[in-house]
Amino acid sequence: MSSDIYAKPDLSKKVRYSRKQDGAEWEQREVDIYESTDEMRDSYDHFQSQEGGPQTLNPPSVLKGSFRCATLGLRVLCLLMLAGIIILSICYALNKSEFNKLHFKHNKLNHSYNELQTEHQETKRLNSQLQEEVKKLKEKIEGKWCPEEWTRFGCSCYFKSTEWKTWSESRRACQDKGADLVMINSKEEQEFISKFGGESWIGLYVKYTSGRSKWEWVDGSALTETFWAPEHENPSYNHYGVCCDGDGRWTRSYYSYSKTFICEK
Repeated sequence: MSSDIYAKPDLSKKVRYSRKQDGAEWEQREVDIYESTDEMRDSYDHFQSQEGGPQTLNPPSVLKGSFRCATLGLRVLCLLMLAGIIILSICYALNKSEFNKLHFKHNKLNHSYNELQTEHQETKRLNSQLQEEVKKLKEKIEGKWCPEEWTRFGCSCYFKSTEWKTWSESRRACQDKGADLVMINSKEEQEFISKFGGESWIGLYVKYTSGRSKWEWVDGSALTETFWAPEHENPSYNHYGVCCDGDGRWTRSYYSYSKTFICEK
């Protein structure tokens, strides 16, 4: 019986039919035979699995197509992975190059920063030195460097003589001291000079130009502020300026008179 089961059916044989039947019945019988053969093959496969017989069967065409698709997918995936690795390698190389450039710039900036710090320290030292010099200059301006018997006011030193001389002699005496008769250019300076007391020659004289006369300082500059006493402002021939009267005002006096004088340098 088992030999009958394992025997392969002969599908080339035709089924006998009655001549009274037409071709359609023949066709229908052939189909039935093929269907019966498929059923026998299914039974054969089932029996093989039950009895532990041979399991090697040719895979269906659908399964082969699935294997081909899977293989193709794996190949594409490998290609994509390879491309990704190449791209990552290129990006890594570019980033490393950029990192090296940035590292170089960082070192250069750090070097520049150190140089700036050194320059800052040097500037700080020079600033301290300059402040010390300014302090010394300020001490000089405040009167610590005026010669003996001279008085500091602002940026100038002043000397009030005790000798009596004419205006020309007074100016010559000031010039011998490296100075000149005082020139008063502000209210503050006028108040300072008036504190010396008495009437002394100052650096005012009458200059004649084109038949006209005017007051002028000994350095040729014009008067910026005036502090004349009444009836003394008009310039007169051979008259020179004097400071100060009892009210701290300027007066005029004839050149040949002798008076004390005030020098400025």
